[in-house]
Amino acid sequence: MNYTNSDVPSGKCSVCVLGQFCLPVGISSSDIAKIDTLVKERVHLQKGESLYRHGDPLSAVYSVRFGTLKTEYGLEDGRQQVIGFHLPGEILGLDGIGEGSYQSEAIALEESEVCIIRYEAFEDLARQIPVLQKQFHRILSRELTQDQRHLLSLGSLRAEERLAAFLLNLSQRLAARGYQNNEFDLRMSRVEIGSYLGIQIETVSRMLSRFAESGLIQIKQRHIKLIDMDGLYELAGVPNPNRTVPIKPIQA
Repeated sequence: MNYTNSDVPSGKCSVCVLGQFCLPVGISSSDIAKIDTLVKERVHLQKGESLYRHGDPLSAVYSVRFGTLKTEYGLEDGRQQVIGFHLPGEILGLDGIGEGSYQSEAIALEESEVCIIRYEAFEDLARQIPVLQKQFHRILSRELTQDQRHLLSLGSLRAEERLAAFLLNLSQRLAARGYQNNEFDLRMSRVEIGSYLGIQIETVSRMLSRFAESGLIQIKQRHIKLIDMDGLYELAGVPNPNRTVPIKPIQA
């Protein structure tokens, strides 16, 4: 890992393009200046490097500046269970707050950089800025909701439904960050996708091929293009939030 200092204009939260995901809405300029003092370091990771490991004492939470990371948990039989994928603007390390140590391992899936938010300093500042504390509670709630939805999908959805929902979730998160939402590279392997979704790698590959044959997607190695968004949403069993439903005229 390569640590760098963030005491430069481009490294400050107030000018970061991802600030909308970390900073509270409507926060004053004076409070933003205080928040800028929180992020004094960034860490640069190469593919495969660990940001933290299971059992490491909680020292900080981390915001992804660029790149993609996964979090995984070691099972008793030696297997690694992927429990999350983290995109720019998303927070890692929250699982360390309750026990005082990280409950998972965070690993870079590609060259990545994260901002280091020292937890004790954050707690001190949050007590001074109530809106910052509320924002942190929103982030925790969002993480909890996402975990609950994922557990629900594992328990109630078929393999193809889980995979469709996974692709759509990635699409929505990329769109929120200003990236193209219907064409992107999968930074995670088929094995990692299967681990996260609770299905075998062979099933992941077979389902992706079936999606392509059905005209739902186009795929070449890790590059994927979502062709039929309505079809994917229908398969996942959820309404397309971007679809405009025409209003039927009232019959006289």
